[in-house]
Amino acid sequence: MPQIEIGIAIVVGLVLILTSVRILKEYERAVVFRLGRLSGVRGPGFVLLIPFWIERMQRVSLRTIVQDVTPQDVITRDNVSVNVNAVLSFRVVDADKAVIEVEEFGFAISQLAQTTLRSVLGRAELDELLSEREKLNQDLEAIIRKHSQDWGVHVLAMEIKHVDLPAEMQRAMAKQAEAERERRAKLTHAAGELESSTALTEAATILSRNPTGIQLRFLQALIEVAAEKNSTLVFPIPIDLLTPFITNAEEEKA
Repeated sequence: MPQIEIGIAIVVGLVLILTSVRILKEYERAVVFRLGRLSGVRGPGFVLLIPFWIERMQRVSLRTIVQDVTPQDVITRDNVSVNVNAVLSFRVVDADKAVIEVEEFGFAISQLAQTTLRSVLGRAELDELLSEREKLNQDLEAIIRKHSQDWGVHVLAMEIKHVDLPAEMQRAMAKQAEAERERRAKLTHAAGELESSTALTEAATILSRNPTGIQLRFLQALIEVAAEKNSTLVFPIPIDLLTPFITNAEEEKA
């Protein structure tokens, strides 16, 4: 009989240990309820509960959670339909609020992120959505953080991940970009032509003041042409080059 009693005592002791002892990791907290009422937050490490389910606990992780927001169909302010998804990161800062104030805080904040994404992007135009993501990300983060702070959840970031445009809109934007590149190329070409014509005009003005300079430039051009191709060039000699010789000959005759 004593052996039976000892065996029963051992079994009861094991049951008490299994129902009253918990080990929590460093990033975990235990929200403890005693007879249905909040008793407090315990952990990490060794946690002792009153057995026979007088005290029960719920584990809550304090690690940062990063999740994709389900892609949403959004109609922008300028009536363009786009498909947008985002990434949300948050962490629990008050474990008791995360358990008491909301049921399944992860699901709740995910639904809040989806509705906020549609609401905020629906007030923006397509150009803003493509070029001002940083500002939109800040607006999304501020709205979600405001609504979720009562749940003991701190939103770290909410960022637009991808914007999927309709095929016809992609073609239209490609044509617009091509037209813009052509416009810039034409402006650059026109600016080059203007600069070149200005330089030529200044050179012509300078050369017109000195006829000898024109002749020298003519000879230099002929040398450059002859150097490029092996050819025979026939050109008239300007009469101004022979004037000194004619003058000397006439003076000797006289």
